[in-house]
Amino acid sequence: MAASGRHVGHCIQRNGRFVINNLEQLWGYRSFGWTPALRQQVVEANKESTENIVIPRKKTWSKEAVLEALASTVGRDPTAYRYQFQDDSYLSPRTSTEFKLYSVSQESGRSAAKYFINSNPKFFTKDFAEPHIPCLMPETVSLQLEEVSEEALKERISLRKVTAAVDMYDQLLQAGTAISMETTHDLLDLISLYDDRDPDMQDLGEEGKRKRVKFRQASDFVNTTWKENNNAERIFNLLPEKDTRCYSALIRGMVKHEAHGKAFSMYTDMLNNKVTADIHIYHALIIAAPNVQEKSSEKWDLIAELLTEMNQQKIRPNLTTFNCVLKSLRRCGPLARTKALQTLNEMKALGIVPSLGSYDHILSIVYKSVFSDQRNTDILQEIMSELEGRSFTCQDPCDVLFFATAMKICIGNKDLELGYKVQSLLEVGENWRLLGDPYQQSIYYGRFFTLLCLMEHIDVVLKWYKKLIPSLFYPNSQGLKDLLQALDTDSRLDLLPHIWKDICTVGHYNKSDLVEELLALMAREKHSPEVQQSFAACALDIKRVFDGDRGRSSLEWSTSSLSNITSVLLRANLTQQAWEMLQLFKSNNRVPSEQLLEDFLSVCLSNGSPQRAVDLVQLSAAFCLPETPKLAKKALAEFDLNEEQRAVLSELESAGESSD
Repeated sequence: MAASGRHVGHCIQRNGRFVINNLEQLWGYRSFGWTPALRQQVVEANKESTENIVIPRKKTWSKEAVLEALASTVGRDPTAYRYQFQDDSYLSPRTSTEFKLYSVSQESGRSAAKYFINSNPKFFTKDFAEPHIPCLMPETVSLQLEEVSEEALKERISLRKVTAAVDMYDQLLQAGTAISMETTHDLLDLISLYDDRDPDMQDLGEEGKRKRVKFRQASDFVNTTWKENNNAERIFNLLPEKDTRCYSALIRGMVKHEAHGKAFSMYTDMLNNKVTADIHIYHALIIAAPNVQEKSSEKWDLIAELLTEMNQQKIRPNLTTFNCVLKSLRRCGPLARTKALQTLNEMKALGIVPSLGSYDHILSIVYKSVFSDQRNTDILQEIMSELEGRSFTCQDPCDVLFFATAMKICIGNKDLELGYKVQSLLEVGENWRLLGDPYQQSIYYGRFFTLLCLMEHIDVVLKWYKKLIPSLFYPNSQGLKDLLQALDTDSRLDLLPHIWKDICTVGHYNKSDLVEELLALMAREKHSPEVQQSFAACALDIKRVFDGDRGRSSLEWSTSSLSNITSVLLRANLTQQAWEMLQLFKSNNRVPSEQLLEDFLSVCLSNGSPQRAVDLVQLSAAFCLPETPKLAKKALAEFDLNEEQRAVLSELESAGESSD
């Protein structure tokens, strides 16, 4: 029974397949007005359907792929503060001073947290981050190995404990323990790098390496000099065999710590001992070459000699080699321009692509006297044409100086089109990262904004003004003065009250020269009643700054500031406030001008205020101004006065004439 059931099932399956195949053929050949071409397509489609489907390979995504995709959908908000300050709205800096203060505070907090984590690693053993973030985990900063061994020496070297490493090395020598050459190399590198001194522990962490906010202090420009007969030289002299790496450590350390002559003596000793130099030695010596020769031609001859020796030893130069040459050429006087362009051509001939630092050296050499004789931008034009549309990564420490140098040349030559090219290159990819630290960024954007104020239409200037401030930089007082001059040039003085609010926001309301220029522009000429009212409100706010109502030291009243505020108030018909300003002249030992008093008298006439006119003439007499009789005569002639007022003015007129 079971066998017969299987037979019936097999027959049904076979017959069903036969029926389906026949139906497919009938469907394919059935004519609904199909052409032969369509039938051929159906046949080909049937053939393709029988082919195997190829499943594509699974794509492997990085763990940060989702974050990168999300980041690509958003841009910079020009109205927001820098991202690093958005966690705490209270600590959003409004001025460059606050930016420095809050940035240093953040770095200090990170350093304190890092110190606590590293000092108590047992409390921070769990890692919840995915993917793993090494910088958030405790670092080993204390010595773990106390026995006298090479491993203990390696530990001290890795932790940059210079004194402890030297002591351990001496103990190993006294115990007769053999030390590997690789460990000796690392020890010499450590001692030479820090000039036989223990480094500042604050500079060893990642935060110290980055130095996001850098203050220019005197200590930043003072380098330690090479200590004579230090432990590096002592250990070097104790070595039975000295190889290239040993010489390299000492020569590079001597150059770093300004023992240039001694570095060349060490190099000569190395050649006499028939030891081959490496490329790092030549880089250090090329940098040191201008310091051991006085004449420009001798400096270049020494550099060329080092390059020739590199060629003889078949050491191929790289990007760093040519950048060292260009950096040294900046100190080689008049011949530097010709040699720099030759060096650039040699780089390209060897297939070495110059970095932004290379071009920065070229620009610094060619435009060294850009503000005196060389008023052309041919070289920079060629460089920008070559760099247009390219994205860069940092390959040299001087790469971060290129954009600021290029924009400086654009300002010197007042070349707005070239300035836009520099800015366009900055906006390609992530080239903005090559602006450097916040100090360098403020220099670049300050120069770019100054160029816009000098050469661009005011509407475009204001567009960039909103785009750059405060998200990218905080303008200094000179930048705001440039903006005021641009407003004056294009007759947009109606925006002065708005600019004053921005001046207060960025904390420059206490800069007397800036405030004086703003007041002078508002008081220079008469505007529409609406504009004059806004000027008057702005002038009263400035008056509060002079009075010290903002909680800080007040500005000192000058004759011009008192006169300008009074004039602005008079044009807005604020007679009472203007009269109060006149009282400040005497209390601040300042004397009003004749024109200001005449303007005040005219306002009194238009308002029909004879008593105020009498008071004005009396105030002029109190200042012992020679214009008092003239003012009294004008008031007697033009005002409708009572007997008492007329008597006072007549007395002042006669008193002035008798004194004459």
